[in-house]
Amino acid sequence: MLTPVNAGLVLAGLLLAFVGAAVSVYAVTLTGLLVGGGAGYLAAPSLVGLLAVDGLVLTGVAVAVGAAVGGFLAYAGLSFAVVAIGGLVGGFAGRFAVGPLYAADAAGIEGTLLLVGATLAGVAVGALFGFVLSRTTLVVSTAFIGGAFASRSVTPATLDAAAAGPSVDPLLFDVSAPAFAAVFVLGALSQLGLFRFGYVTTLVGLLPGARRWTANDDRDAEGA
Repeated sequence: MLTPVNAGLVLAGLLLAFVGAAVSVYAVTLTGLLVGGGAGYLAAPSLVGLLAVDGLVLTGVAVAVGAAVGGFLAYAGLSFAVVAIGGLVGGFAGRFAVGPLYAADAAGIEGTLLLVGATLAGVAVGALFGFVLSRTTLVVSTAFIGGAFASRSVTPATLDAAAAGPSVDPLLFDVSAPAFAAVFVLGALSQLGLFRFGYVTTLVGLLPGARRWTANDDRDAEGA
């Protein structure tokens, strides 16, 4: 069922996927809002027993606070935020890549070490790309995160499942699913086209504040 919350996430996902890196200051802040709000949502169940507040109210407050903190940190430290976003997507890729191997051939402490090692390696590689190739990383990352929400691979229901359990497995999805793959590929190609054909200059001229920082591969803070 497409509720207003789901519809909002789908719309935010489409915006991130197709114009995210072109309007970096908006995309990074929106990503910070989504990630911060999601973190608050996941943390809320752990706070229920500690605070004498209605669970629904506590969840709403946790989401609002998480979104505000995530959005502020992303806006205040845009270059750092790109590194963090790259690390987040890289960690997902590393964890997803070893998942089948873990399920089939590893168990116990060896399997746990395999998962943790692959996830940390993915975070390191993603963060490195975010530092060295900021524009390319932001294109791929916003297309990836946007595709996850726009294709409904990540929904409030999957966040509920992750919050209820001790792992993030419910948030892992099949990156080869047609809906996600279509949005991801088309979004990334669209964003690369915006840079290649010079439409970014027009976009940042129309949107107030967009010229403050636009991701660029040469680390020029005023690039694009």
